Amino acid sequence: MGEGGHEPYEVLNGIHIWRYPAPPETSGFASYVWEFLYCWLQTLRLTFTVLARRGVDVIHTANPPDTFWAIALPLKPFGIKFVFDHHDLCPELYLSRFGEARAGSLPHRLLHLLERMQFRCADLVISTNESYRQVALARGHKRPNQVRVVRSGPSHQRFAVVRAPDPALKRGKPFLVAYLGVMAPQDGVDHLLRAAKVLSEQRSDVAFTLIGSGDSFDELQALSLSLGLETSCAFTGRVPDAEVERVLATADVCVSPDPRNPLNDVSTMNKVLEYMACAKPIVCFDLREHRYSAREGALYAEPNRDEDLAAKISQLLDDPDLCRRLGAYNRQRFLDELAWEHNAGELLNAYEGLCGTQRA
Repeated sequence: MGEGGHEPYEVLNGIHIWRYPAPPETSGFASYVWEFLYCWLQTLRLTFTVLARRGVDVIHTANPPDTFWAIALPLKPFGIKFVFDHHDLCPELYLSRFGEARAGSLPHRLLHLLERMQFRCADLVISTNESYRQVALARGHKRPNQVRVVRSGPSHQRFAVVRAPDPALKRGKPFLVAYLGVMAPQDGVDHLLRAAKVLSEQRSDVAFTLIGSGDSFDELQALSLSLGLETSCAFTGRVPDAEVERVLATADVCVSPDPRNPLNDVSTMNKVLEYMACAKPIVCFDLREHRYSAREGALYAEPNRDEDLAAKISQLLDDPDLCRRLGAYNRQRFLDELAWEHNAGELLNAYEGLCGTQRA
């Protein structure tokens, strides 16, 4: 229960929804362990509630964590299918957050074990991109017909039109650079702030707006102050979709500063797709899945180099024709290939293959 729903049970558009009370805020290792156990046990309780009241044909779970296989496993002998919707590479996520030097450590090995169990129990694996599919095939030892790629992406319905810009959001500056997304250690917002510092020493015509929140939010605000960016960088926190779309519509350049690490190089970033939906030129580090998503709609900086990130942002700001071309390319690619409506059919086809049902 919380943002998006406060009732323990309700029916919306024919969908039966059960929720449990949110755990208290965490602060330290012990409280994180308690939060995990609390959420896992509540999920187990509600699984059996649904089983008793409605019946279950399929348990469909995403990660992290890679632990819900333990809920599905005792139900599989009764014909209940288990779908693993693979959102994150948990072993790589651990290394990205805590350092690659921890490879082979006990927590890292444990995460690999949990991932193997998740794959082993899954009747169907849904991968968010081809890179994740290869992990399911090679590391998860799944057969090709057990793995389906269903790319995530914003809905065409949500971004049916490109909004008009709101010049007031530029806070008196000629240009606005925007970031949208989670602010955790692996997301690289610190790279963007250091790039903003480089730009601020070269020019005074750029405002930065950073939308989102996460584990690093307070730390990033402190970094911004220490870099002297308090007048040029604004942190909005989490805001409604309408406000997100206003900022993106106004931005001259959007940035995806995810650094190269074992997780980011093979992960599709939803913020890149949202930038594309809003017809925005993009600057990002040169990562494998960034290249797949944006293709010709971005300028690619040398991975993890803040100075090059700043240089690519400045290059776009100084070339409005290039900005328009990249933005138009991104909008068309979103409409033609990347909107959720182009991928929803893959999800339905995957379920037909799993359950043997046919859509009317």
